[in-house]
Amino acid sequence: MRLEGIHHVSAITADAERNFNFFTRVLGMRLVKKTVNQDSTSSYHLFYADAVGTPGTDMTYFDIPMAGKTYPGVSSISNTAFRVMSEEALDFWKQRFATLGIEHDAVEERFGRKTLAFRDQEGSRLMLVVDDGKGIPYGIPWGRDDIPEQYAIVGLGPVTLTVRRAEATVDMLTTVLHFNEIGSYPSNVAGMPNIRVFSTGEGGPAGEVHVETRTDLPMERPGRGSVHHVAFRIKSMDDYDRWDNWLRSRGFMTSGLVDRYYFKSIYFREPNGILFELATDEPGFATDEPLESLGETLALPPFLESRREQIEGSLRPLDF
Repeated sequence: MRLEGIHHVSAITADAERNFNFFTRVLGMRLVKKTVNQDSTSSYHLFYADAVGTPGTDMTYFDIPMAGKTYPGVSSISNTAFRVMSEEALDFWKQRFATLGIEHDAVEERFGRKTLAFRDQEGSRLMLVVDDGKGIPYGIPWGRDDIPEQYAIVGLGPVTLTVRRAEATVDMLTTVLHFNEIGSYPSNVAGMPNIRVFSTGEGGPAGEVHVETRTDLPMERPGRGSVHHVAFRIKSMDDYDRWDNWLRSRGFMTSGLVDRYYFKSIYFREPNGILFELATDEPGFATDEPLESLGETLALPPFLESRREQIEGSLRPLDF
């Protein structure tokens, strides 16, 4: 069994309208699904991805208007990256961020690739990374007149796990999830070990997890802009049950098999407490909506459809 890379990353927003504006109008991603948090149906769940909702391209947000400030720390997913196709694309985005007043850093090399770190209005810690196209394939850009296709975001890149004790997480990644350790690069924090890089699937940024050790930080207190969990791709439905059995055999308490309708999931926590999900590529976001109108109306999976009136009555209207 092999995981095929990152499936999606899910985070928290306290302002769905501004979140929608940032990911669609600033970053040029497509809202491919407007649905609800299936575990708390009074909250929206928004999915931003490429033009067709390809697995490995979607960043999702739970809308929790009362979410407080995030206090960064360990046992967290401290950065989510997005792939672009060239260093020229980074120049485009640096200028775009400056023009639009988006908080960003200087271009920096990490693990031999040029990167550009930036934040949204809620402090989501994000990054663009140049992908040379030799690993997991690009997604399909969602066209905007103000973002040339050659500069567009083409999928998720690495996630960074910030932990106090790395070895247990490393052991889980390599012996349980079958990632390979492929190298490291220096931490920006004096006195801290190198950040270690692990890869799965066809490789490249979309198949990587970066593990950062920080012994100087407290536990993260999550809030708006923080990441809730990362999901990894199960490409074959044949492996879905096998992954749950394998995790349990290695001593992990899992959620069991959870049908999210657009994909099927398994949840568990790695040794430093970060929530992981394994999610199937199938059936996908076009299961209940035509591809050309993804994300335009409130989509509910069949097991929630009978409660549509009640659910819609509990949701605040969204102004977009």
